[in-house]
Amino acid sequence: MAKRRKNGLYAGVSDELSALMRTGWADTERHDLKLDEQAPYAARRRAALSARFPGERLVIPSGNLKVRSNDDTYPFRPYSGYVHMTGDQARDGALVLEPRADGGHDAYCYQLPRDSRDSDEFWLGYTAELWMGRRRSLAESERVLGLACRDVRTAAADLAAAPGVPTRIVRGVDATLEAAVTTDEERDDALEEALSELRLVKDEWEVGELRKAVDSTVRGFTDVVGELSRAIASSERWIEGTFFRRARLEGNSVGYGTICAAGDHATIMHWTSNDGPVRPGDLLLLDAGVETHTLYTADVTRTLPIDGTFTPVQRQVYDAVHEAQEAGMSAVKPGAHYRDFHEAAQRSLTARLVDWGFIEGPADRAYDLGLQRRFTMAGTGHMLGLDVHDCAHARNEDYVDGVLQPGMVLTVEPGLYFQPDDLTVPESWRGIGVRIEDDLLVTDSGHENLSAGLPRSADEVEAWMAEFGG
Repeated sequence: MAKRRKNGLYAGVSDELSALMRTGWADTERHDLKLDEQAPYAARRRAALSARFPGERLVIPSGNLKVRSNDDTYPFRPYSGYVHMTGDQARDGALVLEPRADGGHDAYCYQLPRDSRDSDEFWLGYTAELWMGRRRSLAESERVLGLACRDVRTAAADLAAAPGVPTRIVRGVDATLEAAVTTDEERDDALEEALSELRLVKDEWEVGELRKAVDSTVRGFTDVVGELSRAIASSERWIEGTFFRRARLEGNSVGYGTICAAGDHATIMHWTSNDGPVRPGDLLLLDAGVETHTLYTADVTRTLPIDGTFTPVQRQVYDAVHEAQEAGMSAVKPGAHYRDFHEAAQRSLTARLVDWGFIEGPADRAYDLGLQRRFTMAGTGHMLGLDVHDCAHARNEDYVDGVLQPGMVLTVEPGLYFQPDDLTVPESWRGIGVRIEDDLLVTDSGHENLSAGLPRSADEVEAWMAEFGG
């Protein structure tokens, strides 16, 4: 039975009400569903994962709802490794790869089935469909995913019933399933590493989704430019809401907390409070990305003069960052080391900081000592995909110490940040933060800038704002 809510207005359920609620419902099983277009790609991903772990059972949970406050929950987003291997976004589920004698695996997906109308759970339970919305039946999920589907309510018992099968599980996603199996943390970490590494090179379907995400993001940035005058009369929240509207109209949501950083806030790398004033004469650093309905996200940053024109000092900083981004982007090509674009951009910024007298040269020495990091703060980019910082659990030798391959998608995002209380720079520079970020696809011959629909140079930004600014 469902857990009763404390302080509820009803004392209980009469037999008559229970009987009334269980009758008179139409059969809504859907028989028109087709195989999802992602399903063949997900099957190939599962085959690649299977080949890495012959003879072992693999458990990849989707995750559960998390309480935000009392009986309110956060919007659910499944574990990215589960999405990548199934194309599914169901909560309270799990993908299980069961080993076969031939070294391969049989794959099946545990899911929460539809509520039976023979029980009060469908309108009183914690996951009741009348409260939370209709779920797919197991048969419907099988047609959409191309996977055998089972009732997740038996998953823990099923897993516990076969203790002799060597098992790996992704930890920290579903405590109930984790408690049902006996595993080794180090071996489990290797499964999570593999799931990350299999996302390093995107297949053609994934690239298409990332294009959608970036294209929607470009439109979202243009929306913001068109409403800057209203933000001036309001706050950074207006900018956040403007971009969010585009993300919800064309996708699932934003791919991460939008950074709408005006004035001094632009020097804070992860400013997401977005509650400050938007003043003419200041810069706006907007770091935002639309997440598609399939959960792939863009990640783009532009730094804009709020009144449409850079001041001389702002332009000087902006031009230095743009120059560094050009250097970094030129290093993105197949066969290059992943670190090359970071090093190229950081060396460019280091040279400028030495020229300006903010750090002691020569530039090579300053770079070797990392002196530029006082003003550049972060690395110059990261992988992009289902997560904004995608493939984060991949081994270093495959990621930061690896080599770029066609199909990889990454960001190039150098920046300069002069803190408002930094006495080592002239007062006119304090409080200026500039970042320019684009999403690049590594191709056979070099790279493609997926976010090229947005201007990058200072002159182009000013012309764009003059055309679309409101």
